[in-house]
Amino acid sequence: MSGRQKVYGTEAVVLRRMNLGEADRLLTLFSPDQGKIKAMAKGVRRPGSRKAGHLEPFTRAKLLLARGRDLDIITQAEAIDLYPDLQHDLTRLGYAAYVVELLDRFTVQEGESRSLYDLLVGALSRLSEASSADALVRYFELRLLDLVGYRPELSRCLACGSEVQPEAQFFSAQAGGVLCPGCGRGRQDASPVSLAALKVLRHYQRSPIEEALAPSVSPQVHGELERLMHDYLTYLLERKLNSPAFLDRIRQLPARHVKTDLPI
Repeated sequence: MSGRQKVYGTEAVVLRRMNLGEADRLLTLFSPDQGKIKAMAKGVRRPGSRKAGHLEPFTRAKLLLARGRDLDIITQAEAIDLYPDLQHDLTRLGYAAYVVELLDRFTVQEGESRSLYDLLVGALSRLSEASSADALVRYFELRLLDLVGYRPELSRCLACGSEVQPEAQFFSAQAGGVLCPGCGRGRQDASPVSLAALKVLRHYQRSPIEEALAPSVSPQVHGELERLMHDYLTYLLERKLNSPAFLDRIRQLPARHVKTDLPI
């Protein structure tokens, strides 16, 4: 334990949880100063546990932890934001699950992560409000990729180096960005991307969030962007994410079933 405090405090968002034994839970947390943490919440499932309501998924909480040999132990928890509006809208809940899973997959344990933490908290806060969830999630994806070192190239062809012209292009997940029509046509790893979709991606990539979310985007372009980003993220992670399938099931529900007052 030399050089490390045995007890430390931090703020964190609950990413995942798993029940252990009769009363405990294993939690995956994301903190601005500790990065990703796996910690045990002992007795949290017992009736009357004081920590239970403060350690639900997506909750932002102030924590006190004791370092253990294998896992840190949560000794105190106080919720800062429960994001209750997410619990009453299945669509927004699905998007919250998506951004949390995406951050979880792209990060490793330990290390200062203030920029990633602020991005996550900002996304959860905005998903609780009335802003466009589709646009917000595309913005989150691009910012996350910037911060973890996988920023897609959207201004120059990755094959010949020429500047992107105002016309439809190709996008290659394998190459990591756009290919001009001459280089992209006929490549099995490249898919067409419309000029409208490319403009939106570049706007999100270079703009602060208020400016990025201001323009309205058609459902058709949103759908194209979702497919493109899904393919790119799947290629980088070398596996499919779980939450997009959940979102697809929600979208197929009648509108009256999307709003819910039941606990999730």
